[in-house]
Amino acid sequence: MMPRNPERPLLLLLAAVMFTHIMDFMILMPLGPQLMRDLGLGPGKFSGLVAAYTLSAGVVGLVGAPFIDRFDRRPLLLFAYAGFTAGTLACALAHTHATLLAARILCGAFGGLSGTLVMAVVSDVVPPERRASGMGVVMGAFSFAAALGVPAGLWLAHRFVWETPFVLLAALSAVMWVAIFMRMPSVRGHLDRGQRQDFRAFLGLLADANAGRALLFMTTMVFGHFAIIPFLSPYLVANVGIREEHVSMVFLVGGVCSVLTTGLVGRIADQHGRHRTFYGLALVAIVVTLLLSSLGPAPLWQVLSLAGLFFIFASGRFIPAQAIMSLAVAPAHRGAFMSLNSCARDLAAGCSSAFGGLIIGKTASGQIQNYHWLGWMAAGCALLSIGFASRVRSVETSSKTAVPH
Repeated sequence: MMPRNPERPLLLLLAAVMFTHIMDFMILMPLGPQLMRDLGLGPGKFSGLVAAYTLSAGVVGLVGAPFIDRFDRRPLLLFAYAGFTAGTLACALAHTHATLLAARILCGAFGGLSGTLVMAVVSDVVPPERRASGMGVVMGAFSFAAALGVPAGLWLAHRFVWETPFVLLAALSAVMWVAIFMRMPSVRGHLDRGQRQDFRAFLGLLADANAGRALLFMTTMVFGHFAIIPFLSPYLVANVGIREEHVSMVFLVGGVCSVLTTGLVGRIADQHGRHRTFYGLALVAIVVTLLLSSLGPAPLWQVLSLAGLFFIFASGRFIPAQAIMSLAVAPAHRGAFMSLNSCARDLAAGCSSAFGGLIIGKTASGQIQNYHWLGWMAAGCALLSIGFASRVRSVETSSKTAVPH
């Protein structure tokens, strides 16, 4: 008898790939206080390091979008992931702001392409009725990176030097590249449907109004989310009074809460509707975000409680959101659309990080200024994303015009 979810072994492999990709991106942000001290960086230069990764990924996503659906997913993922591994090793070997910036650009270029391909493969192999649950398995990598990877990386950075997590992450990525080579099958269903994969098809995708609304949906959501994330660690240390060595606890608690709820969120979205689930998560996330961004000196338990809620709702909303996105275009053009989606997401994250660096200031005593304004910006973007989500329709479940689920 065929197993109920025959694609699960592949999903777990892809989740491991996403773990390294997300870990590479996330580890830099909680290292903010240490990097700003050791490399003599101000808020502007640090936000530039964060933005470099996402902006590079966005540019590569845009350039690669017309071509990504012309190839088997497997060899393309092997190529992209090899570049990502090399970029992560370059981060470990960087000792100045300039060399670290160049390494982050390299990581973003190949890491963003790897993430795009992972999401395209998930959408290719998981049927629509289980799509949100499939996305939940792979996006659980975000939770595991926060719960296990980031605290471990922070401990290693404080125990040794800030480069240590990147050395180990490069080694883990090399192991995962071998696992992809040995275990991942060819994924070419998008090539076997007989639809053309030329530049005219890509131009048609750009003219697709539903795809445009989906991209606006993701852009506004990510722009708001990344207004908060990059400066969260410096803000908690300088303004809230959390000790630097306790920052890892924030990510540990938040990540564990997210790990425990990721599967549940995916199942709820499949059973009760992707749009409806997203609306509920996003509205609660707005309240939590405003509380977190306006927090003054507070005990550790209060910070950890808010962190747990933030990861559950603010990060959890990306599961139904990604499922909504995956159904917005025909399967034959999914890779190109996912590449555009990654481009929009990464450029939004990069621009948001850079914009946040312009708003954020630092007092003579070292406190972070204007962080609460980033919270209000995130709340406004979340409301906009709800409006855009309501207008994104599924085109995969039926040949007829579909309605939101």
